[in-house]
Parts: sequence; structure tokens; C-alpha cells
Amino acid sequence: MYSIELYRKEFLTYLGQKSIDKEPSRLYEPINYILRLGGKRLRPVLTLMTTELFGTDYKKAMDAALAIEVFHNFSLIHDDIMDDAPLRRGQKTVHEKWDLNTGILSGDAMLILAYQFFENYPSEIFRALAMLFSKTALEVCEGQQYDMDFETRDDVTVPEYLHMIEYKTAVLVAAAMKMGGIIAGASLKDQNLIYEFGKNLGIAFQLQDDYLDAFGDPESFGKQVGGDIIENKKTILYLSALQLGNAGEQKEILDLYSIQPQDVSDKVNSVKGIFLSTGAAKHTKSEIQNYTQKAFEVLDIIDMSEEKKAVLKQFGENLMMRKV
Repeated sequence: MYSIELYRKEFLTYLGQKSIDKEPSRLYEPINYILRLGGKRLRPVLTLMTTELFGTDYKKAMDAALAIEVFHNFSLIHDDIMDDAPLRRGQKTVHEKWDLNTGILSGDAMLILAYQFFENYPSEIFRALAMLFSKTALEVCEGQQYDMDFETRDDVTVPEYLHMIEYKTAVLVAAAMKMGGIIAGASLKDQNLIYEFGKNLGIAFQLQDDYLDAFGDPESFGKQVGGDIIENKKTILYLSALQLGNAGEQKEILDLYSIQPQDVSDKVNSVKGIFLSTGAAKHTKSEIQNYTQKAFEVLDIIDMSEEKKAVLKQFGENLMMRKV
């Protein structure tokens, strides 16, 4: 087994070799741009790591890892368009740097490119990867639609929110890990188990993001703390506060989420106070632990050495203790 940093370094080297130097340049330049903007590279690293854990050289999974990363960034381009977001990872979003039509078309091209990377595998593996990828891509779109629907609804429940993040975020993490199992020739049972591990870890990962957005350290978080509050996003913290709070707290948070003051600091601090007083913050931390534990329970029945299971458990623990 290798370190996460080595997998990331090897993947970035491979990604650099796949830079697209083709015409028309206005189609491909945005693709190269978004892929070089950085990010955690969590999903491709998981594909490489899982392949190695199931006993196969991680280098055989490079194209699948690349497909996952290209698809993830395709979804970010289109998400940024839908959100009218000016920045991505501290730099201009594709549609801001070029224009809206370029963002749409380059994103479309990335989805097609992602499928093409699977063509480098034997037919049986290609079919399994493509089927999983198609299912996952559609679920990500469904998750995005749920997320957009929630913006105009005032009756969203915590279970609905958990279902939304499962589709929008967690299934791609799960698929990244299952692809490693497919490439390594793991049994179908173990492929499905590692998928469940990744799905539960992916849900915990997003819930941790929600928590850090409100209560993270501004020095290490890497972006504005309270951004979700400023944008009136209905995260698990907000929904839990409505569910757990008394009538006065419910009214106060609804009022705060209906305003956009010029100075947002008072709003952010007031909402965070409600998250704490209602127990929403504590509930969110409990759910993060709950889904992490669900992931770890899968490891008890997967056909893998205890040493390799320990690697996955350590990875999950590190993910949940992160500050960024």
C-alpha cells in the first residue's frame, strides 16, 4: 500500500500528461483550465487506492480515476452556471472567464471525454464501468435537481436532505471506490460492499462540510466561514434547528434566512448561536459519526485482510477529523 499523497501525486502526473491540445481551442482550453484549478482529488485517489487494496496495481485504474475526476469537474462547471457563481477554488469560474455558452459546451464535452477513458479497458470491464458510471451520473443529476427544488420549498425535511446529498455527492464517492473493485476483479459482493462503504463515507463527508462551513477555523477552512448561512442554504444544521428548536428559535432563524444584510457578520453569528442552542450542531456531529460508523461496519464483512481494512478505517477517520 502507498500513501494518499503518493496516489495524489501519481494521479496529478497522469492528469498533466492528458492535457488536451486540440482545436477549437475555446472548447478545450476551459477543460484544461478547470482540471488544473486544484481540489482535493479525493475521488480519483479513492479509485487508485481501492484497486490496490483489492490486490491489483493502481496504475491500471488511472483511466477510470481520470474519468471520475473529469466528470466531477464537468458537474462543477454546470453547477457554477446554475448558481451564477463567480469563483471556483479562488479563481474565476469557466462561464465567467469565457462565457455562458462556452461553459455549457465545454462541460458537455467533458462528459463525453469521461466515457472515452473507459474505452481503454477490456470489453467486460468497460461494460461494468460504463453501466456504473451511467447510473451514477444520472443520480448526480437527480441530486442536483432535488437541491434546486429545495431552494423554493419551506417544508424540506432532514431525511429528504440526506437523500439529496446521497445522490448529489455520496454516490460519486461510492462509484469511485467500486470502480477500483471492478478493475481489480473483486467479487460482486465485495464490489457492492466497498460501494456502501464509500456511500456512507461520502454522506459523512458532506455533513462535515456543512458543519465546517459554520464552525470551521477560518485560518484552515480555506473559504469564508458562514458562506452557507449568507446564501440561506438549507443545510442539515438549518433543517435540524427548525426541527429541534422551540417556537421562538424557529421564528428567529426563519426571519434571519429571509434577509440579506450588508454586514453579514451579525447574521452569521446569530444563526450559529441558534445552531448551538437548539442542539442542531450537536445533532449534525452525531450524524457525521453515525454515517462514519455505518461505513466502518461494512468493513467487518468485506473479504479483505485486517491490515487493509485498517487502511480504509484510518482514511475514514482522517477524513472526519479534517479542518478543510
